[in-house]
Formats: sequence, C-alpha cells, structure tokens
Amino acid sequence: MEKLKDVRVLATLGVLLAVGVALKFVASIDIGPYVRVGFAELPTLVTGAIYGPVIGAVFGAVLDIVRFFVTPQSGPFFPGFTISAALLGLVYGLFLYNKEITWGRVILAELVRKVVINIGLNSIWLKLLYDQAIIAMLPARALKNAIMLPIDVVISFFLLRGIKRAYELTRREAP
Repeated sequence: MEKLKDVRVLATLGVLLAVGVALKFVASIDIGPYVRVGFAELPTLVTGAIYGPVIGAVFGAVLDIVRFFVTPQSGPFFPGFTISAALLGLVYGLFLYNKEITWGRVILAELVRKVVINIGLNSIWLKLLYDQAIIAMLPARALKNAIMLPIDVVISFFLLRGIKRAYELTRREAP
C-alpha cells in the first residue's frame, strides 16, 4: 500500500481505471442474460501483475463500483460481483506480481479466474440476484469460459510481457 503514495502510481491507476471503464463499453458483448464475452478485465490483470495482490484487489473492487455508476443500466449493483472483481485482482497479483511472466503462471491465473470466479462465484451471485437455477446457467457459462480460456491466456501473456518490460524500463530511467 506504500506505493499508493507515489503520484506516478496513482496516475497510472487512474488511467487503467479509465481504460477499464472504456473497455466495458467497446470490448464486451452480452450473449444472453447470463453470459458476457469481453476484455474489460485486462486493466485488473495489469494492476495485479505490476502492483501486487493488495492493490490489485482494491483496484478490481473500485473498478467494479465505478463501472456501476457509469453504466447503471447494465443491471443492479450487487456486492458479490465487487467481491469477485477484488478476488480477480488478488489472484492476478498472487500468480504474477514480482514473478517472471511464464505460460504456466498465466494459464494457472486464468484457470483460477475461469473456474473459481467466473463459473463458481459469479454463478452463485447470479443465482442470488435473479433466482435462476445454477444448473441451467452452468452449461453456457462453462462453454463460454472454456472457449475464452486459450484466447485470454494468449492475450494476457503477450500483454503482460510487453507491459512488464515497459514498466521495468521506466523504473530504471526514473529519477
């Protein structure tokens, strides 16, 4: 949390927050009422990988809340999804912060995201919110996550490799 006193870190987090809100508009497609395909969680991935699990978790939760206020028409606010967003930042931080970006680490982080958060927790939140049978939602949600897993792994791997290199260069050159 000491990093949050650095103006550059705060500015970077602000930009990532804005990108996260924008990606929700332009990089997300709803397929039915319970399945969404998109890349709006990439800023949380970057935050967790660069700043660690604690800042990643806080960022994920803040991004979820800001998105609700920017797009309230996307559905009611539900704290369960904020918990999931925080856990996503935590997971990315635990698997990727201060570690070499390898295919194995990215695959593990994305697998935990898909199975535990997307299919597990988010299905429970949808059940609580809309009182729908989880068993009826699971096939479509599992199929979507199975299809998106290799896509998200490839995007995450190359994005993180590039961003971590750029981040390390700027840290070395900074006064």
